[in-house]
Amino acid sequence: MAAAGCSVARRVEELGDLAQAHIQQLSEAAGEDDHFLIRASAALEKLKLLCGEDKECSNPSDLLELYTQAILDMTYFEENKLVDEDFPEDSSQKVKELISFLSEPEILVKENNLHPKNCDLLGDELLECLSWRRGALLYMYCHSLTKRREWLTRKSSLLKKYLVDGISYLLQMLNYRCPIQLNEGVSFQDLDTAKLLSEGIFSDIHLLAMMYSGEMCFWGLKHCADQQPENHELDTGVSGASNPTCKEPLDFREVGEKILKKYVSVCEGPLKEQEWNTTNAKQILSFFQHHTN
Repeated sequence: MAAAGCSVARRVEELGDLAQAHIQQLSEAAGEDDHFLIRASAALEKLKLLCGEDKECSNPSDLLELYTQAILDMTYFEENKLVDEDFPEDSSQKVKELISFLSEPEILVKENNLHPKNCDLLGDELLECLSWRRGALLYMYCHSLTKRREWLTRKSSLLKKYLVDGISYLLQMLNYRCPIQLNEGVSFQDLDTAKLLSEGIFSDIHLLAMMYSGEMCFWGLKHCADQQPENHELDTGVSGASNPTCKEPLDFREVGEKILKKYVSVCEGPLKEQEWNTTNAKQILSFFQHHTN
């Protein structure tokens, strides 16, 4: 374990230096201080200090957590810029770059074989956040692309790839933590909360991930129906690569119906008092029901 820890410390230090240089470039280009870049830079400075100490005594989990937090802040700054500009025509390379940054922590864990279950090292919340951010980024990018008719005419196959990858990341996010099994040995004062936990819904972000997945399935069926399904598949497991590993063919209609029915059921059940909007979800479900393959 000590050897693995040293290996991680060296690699994280290298990645941290690269990220710090990237942050410097972003700060200079922005021309002003940004909260997220400042926080990312501070985390990387702390990481540098820890890596400069005895590497054999370094805790790989602590190093990875600092690096991951810095990456989340740095990429958030860049994502906001893309969204504010409605994803300019030449955004594809930047999106790929951000996906790569957000994939690095998981890749690092897998490369060093630090633990059979990398979620024990990074933690469920960080893993969920990494997958959520990748999926949400692709959701926002695809939302912008679906408004460009000429682009869709020429590159619907590329849109399908982005959609499949985005859906995969969002489903990963939803599947990191197992639903709470309700039984006589588990006591809840709030039955609605118990119902949500039993459905594997631990936060508002989980609900958004469900809605985003359903919308992306709708876009896929609407804009990419003519694409061959065997060319684009869905990863239903955890992937540390910059692109999800293909395992099962994706059926936009089947996946979308399943997840949006659950979304509507939860919003009109345990969350009824919070008035989550289900209008769009119901419209998409109606589209799925009337769509013929």
